[in-house]
Amino acid sequence: MAEIILHHYDTSPFSEKVRVMLGLKGLAWSSVLTPNMMPKPDLVPLTGGYRKAPVMQIGADIYCDSQVILAELEARAPSPTPAAGADWAVNIWADRVFFGATVPVVFGELGHLTPQAFIKDREKLSGRPFDVAAMAQAAGPMRVQWRAQASWIEEGLAASPYLGGEHPTLADVAAYMNIWWLGAALPATAQALTAGFERLAAWKSRMAALGHGQRTEITGAAALAVAKEAEPAPAPAHDAADPLTPGQSVVVMADDYGRDPIPGAVVSATPQRLIIARDTADLGRLHLHFPRVGFVAVPGA
Repeated sequence: MAEIILHHYDTSPFSEKVRVMLGLKGLAWSSVLTPNMMPKPDLVPLTGGYRKAPVMQIGADIYCDSQVILAELEARAPSPTPAAGADWAVNIWADRVFFGATVPVVFGELGHLTPQAFIKDREKLSGRPFDVAAMAQAAGPMRVQWRAQASWIEEGLAASPYLGGEHPTLADVAAYMNIWWLGAALPATAQALTAGFERLAAWKSRMAALGHGQRTEITGAAALAVAKEAEPAPAPAHDAADPLTPGQSVVVMADDYGRDPIPGAVVSATPQRLIIARDTADLGRLHLHFPRVGFVAVPGA
C-alpha cells in the first residue's frame, strides 16, 4: 500500500475516529501534526482551502473529511466484517447528531478556559458566534440527550461484544468518537453520563485497545514533497446518472460548517464520492476526494 499520511492534531475527535480505524486495520501511517486553528500553511496548499482536520494524503490524492477517509481505508484494507450501509448511517449520526450534543457539554464546562484566538477561529469556521454562555445554558439539556444517545450504544451491545457482531466495524469506530472525546475532555462528566452502562464501559476499553496502528512523525514539508513527486491514482468510473460531468468546473463546499469554497474540475462522481482535480504551480496536479453526503458541488467559473 502507498504511504498513508494523516494531517491531524491529537485532540481532534474526528481525527481519533480515523486513528482508531488505522489501529483496527493494523496499518502503518505517517503523521503530520497540523494546528487546530488557522493558519495551516502545510495543509491548505494540498486542499485548495479546505481546513478541517483530519485530511488524509496518499501521494497526490487528498481525502477531505473523515467520511471519505474511512471509505478509502476500508477499500484498501477491508475489515473482517465489511462496512455495510447501516454503518455509514451510524457514522453520519456520530458526526452530526451525537457530536452536536457533545459540543455544548464540553464547552459548557470548558468554554471559560478557551483561548480567544480559538473562539475567533471557530466563529470564522462556523459563520456564527461561539457563544460560551449559551453553550453553558444548553449543557444541562444536552447532557440528557448525550446520555440517551450513549444508551443506544449500550443497547446495541446486548447481543455481541461490538455493534456489528464479533468483530469491530466502522459502526463501532464512528460511535466511539464522541465517547472518546467527552472522556478525554471531561472524565468525571463522562463517567456520570455513562453510569450503569457496563457494556459500553467494556466496549470502550476494547476500542481503546485497538490502538492507532504504526505511527511515524513527518513534517508538513515532507508531505508536500510527496505530493509534488506523485501523480494522482486512476479515478473510479464516473456515474452516468450523476448531474455532474467530467471536466466540468465546480466549487465544492461542506453543507454544515467550514464552508470554504474549493474550486476544481470534475474527474469522477459516484453515488458516494466526488473527485475534483486542481492544477497547482507548486505541487502539480492533485485529486481532491469529497463525500457526497455532507458536501455540495455547484458550477464554478
